Amino acid sequence: MAGRNGRTVRDLRRANRTAVLQRLYFDGPLSRFELGPVTGLSSGSVSNVVADLVADGLLEEAGSVDSDGGRPRTLLRVAPGSGHMIGVDVGETRVRIELFDLTLTELARTERPLAQHGYEVGVIVGHIRDGITEVLTAAGIAPEQLLGVGIGVPGIVERTPNRGAVVHGQTIGWDAVPLEALLRDGSPLPETVPYFIDNGAKTLGQAEMWFGAGRGARNAVVVLFGSGVGACLVTPEVEHGRAVEWGHLTVRVRGRRCRCGALGCLEAYAGAESLLERWREQGGRPPEDTDEETALTAMLAAAYPTESGAADPVALAVLEETAEYLGAGLSDLINLFQPERILIGGWAGLQLGSRFLPAVRRHAVSYALRHPAERVTIDLGRLGPDAVTVGAAILPLADFFARGGRRAEPAPEGPPPAWRAALQERAPH
Repeated sequence: MAGRNGRTVRDLRRANRTAVLQRLYFDGPLSRFELGPVTGLSSGSVSNVVADLVADGLLEEAGSVDSDGGRPRTLLRVAPGSGHMIGVDVGETRVRIELFDLTLTELARTERPLAQHGYEVGVIVGHIRDGITEVLTAAGIAPEQLLGVGIGVPGIVERTPNRGAVVHGQTIGWDAVPLEALLRDGSPLPETVPYFIDNGAKTLGQAEMWFGAGRGARNAVVVLFGSGVGACLVTPEVEHGRAVEWGHLTVRVRGRRCRCGALGCLEAYAGAESLLERWREQGGRPPEDTDEETALTAMLAAAYPTESGAADPVALAVLEETAEYLGAGLSDLINLFQPERILIGGWAGLQLGSRFLPAVRRHAVSYALRHPAERVTIDLGRLGPDAVTVGAAILPLADFFARGGRRAEPAPEGPPPAWRAALQERAPH
């Protein structure tokens, strides 16, 4: 039966389960007594929800603490082995696949390099399929135990009713690629295991907001600085984040040609690929026949030698110019969204690291409006090179929590009869 606000008893039970699960996940272990104030639920509701979650195998005891004059209180925590997720990062140089338990402890991983075939769709699909099978086998986990597979990809992700997630990746040559349908065709996973596909910058942002430098912020922008650049915007209205194609803002009219084909995009000046190209064009000597990560390491060593050798003035000048372009790009984010925090992640951002950050901060503040610039902090992300993969695994985890700790059910072929829907509504959960 639905109440005045349209919520049913089932909706209320699901919301209560979600509240208890999430609080224990982020702040546990906690006792039943502590769960009441932090969830806003009555002691009776807490007891009922905890009993249900323990019966479902989602919670377990984690010791006890003394109480004031009474019996010790039992502590509860989320059971790590009660669910598993796979996170996939379709990155610039490799496809990384990782298997996690419910507490996001890594159980197995594998990587597939992309140097030879680039972003050929069939190759990417094959890497993901084979990687899923490999990590499941390595950890001895049955496919049916998965809550889902999250995948971070470069490009815009469109959700369609017939083909599932479709990827528009202009910079990698993907034009409306039905990635979800391709993965389902010949998938090693049963139909009951869902795929969650989203932009890699969003999955990075999800990870930093849940577990990294974004925790506690209500308004934040998380920047992915790799071969190209992208960003994830998090606000109270967009709690789980929204990917924005920040790398394709025009920063110079009739400027350098970007990978997307347009002229003057930020990515044509601030991405690692363009950074290395500009070094080469101006007389620098990046190492040949190697990936971008190795080449960028060589550029940094040339610009900032650790010993008494002279710095490469060309490499240093290109890096300094890149810092200004990146700072100017961040100023647009500051003026448009007025975030509390900006976090820089991605393999190139982490590699450039603290040596690069002061110049980026300085330029961002100089190009931004004074009031929002005084209120924002600009720092590096904390989760390292696995942040996109962790964030991808959070996609099925967040869905699981939103369902109150129940797995997604396959969509019925047709609407259930009214009598069945009424019985399901009255059934205990």
